[in-house]
Amino acid sequence: MQTKLVRKDSDLLSDMVVSAVTSVARKDGKRFAVDVDDIKVEKKAGGSVKDSSIIQGIVLDKEIVNNSMPERINNAKIALINSPLEITKTETDAKINISNPQQLRSFLNEEHRMLKGMVDTILETEANVVLCQKGIDDMAQHYLAKAGVLAVRRIKESDLAKLARATGAKITTNLNDLRPKDLGTAELVEQRKIEEDKWVFVEGCKQPKAVTLLLRGGSQRVVDEVERSVHDAIMVVRDVMEEPTVVAGGGAPETYVSTKIRTWAKSLVGREQLAAEKFADALEVIPLTLAENAGMDPIDTLTALRSKQNKGEKWTGIDVMAAQIADMKASDIVEPLSVKNQVVSAASEAACMILRIDDVVAAAKSAGPPPGAEGGMPGMGGMGGMPGMGGMPDMGGMM
Repeated sequence: MQTKLVRKDSDLLSDMVVSAVTSVARKDGKRFAVDVDDIKVEKKAGGSVKDSSIIQGIVLDKEIVNNSMPERINNAKIALINSPLEITKTETDAKINISNPQQLRSFLNEEHRMLKGMVDTILETEANVVLCQKGIDDMAQHYLAKAGVLAVRRIKESDLAKLARATGAKITTNLNDLRPKDLGTAELVEQRKIEEDKWVFVEGCKQPKAVTLLLRGGSQRVVDEVERSVHDAIMVVRDVMEEPTVVAGGGAPETYVSTKIRTWAKSLVGREQLAAEKFADALEVIPLTLAENAGMDPIDTLTALRSKQNKGEKWTGIDVMAAQIADMKASDIVEPLSVKNQVVSAASEAACMILRIDDVVAAAKSAGPPPGAEGGMPGMGGMGGMPGMGGMPDMGGMM
């Protein structure tokens, strides 16, 4: 983050990222596995970058379905439901003829009874928060609000899965299968106003396996840049968690490997030597680019870097911020080894793929019918000019 727009707030953001990744990391034997999808990133323009925070739970960009419901629930017992709390239409077409008001009243009363039965099933589990992936009928909202239950509807499936990992709840498809053991827990579920929108915060989860990073910024452009920087940081921390090995940054490892390859290339004969030297040249593009971006002379910088590397100073690289050659280990400039391996292997595979191309066949655009073809049979005008025909002989002389 030191070279990005968020440099001055990098300490805050880096602490948030490390905390988020370590929260969702799962130990697999002696190694760790990290699913970055367990980290939800929500962004909202307004405030400053310092207002960004990590939520030990999930933030939903939704609001409570009914204003009569409580906006804050402490010690929440959360039911996650992915079936609608409303009367569903039958799969087959049906028609009901109502001939008097009593029949209409009975029909409506039966609907209300069914909806109240759904709500009663939820209330029997002592749930006080209902998060539903589908819709919630107005009458069901009334019964839930009357019971002091906070409800949110139309939650994305991906968010519902994150809520399950964060709260420990089980997603219920059939309401009749809902049991108290299926409920999740959180210290607080609260609706808060973020700028002009109302969002629901589910936080204070114990040992959550999914967390949320709420990013703020003075404008939409700043928030987008913060999100990009945080995403890069998450991927870096994940790489180190999964493969806990780092190397020097600043182009030091590329220069070191390039120097070794050049020494080895002298032992080769023929074109193999040229190929090895070109591979070494390709690796040196990294320190050259860093030098150019830092406003340094690329040639002088590279020669000085090679000189120090040949003396055994393998940690020597380019400190872009100070615009000088320095010890990367002493400057705490390191990179994950897995990233370096991926860069070299991907570039090598791409180069090999290009070298395997024997020829490129490009189809020219159709030029349309030749001149003089109008009024005659399509495509027959100017027969003598057809490619490969060598001109048509006079047909009259052949008759």
